[in-house]
Amino acid sequence: MQHTNGSTRWAIPEGYIPGASVDPSDHALMSHEAACLLNLTDQNADIMITIFFENRDPAGPYRVRLQARRTLHLRFNDLRDPEPIPKDTSYASLIESSVPIIVQHTRLDSRNTYIALLTTMASPLD
Repeated sequence: MQHTNGSTRWAIPEGYIPGASVDPSDHALMSHEAACLLNLTDQNADIMITIFFENRDPAGPYRVRLQARRTLHLRFNDLRDPEPIPKDTSYASLIESSVPIIVQHTRLDSRNTYIALLTTMASPLD
């Protein structure tokens, strides 16, 4: 069954990867920023992510493939090519996909023992 939910362009205007974590050796508790991607279609999604900063040129595109009818919790901390996204730096992201997908933005801030988790839907642009 082919679904038409989603968008091919999404914006996350608020981004920030905290540079510290209560336990940097525990991957589950490491401070991070993530885009939770959902592909409801019967086609693989080729995704490009461009990162925008306040005081420098954009980084990217970062390229990701999301299989048909699958989900991916993509940590921005893990993006390395063409360059790592700097920690403790404000940024925004543009996510473009070859097929409609759904995007949710999540941040885990574990800089102290009062761990904070925030999540919100990204903004569709089409």
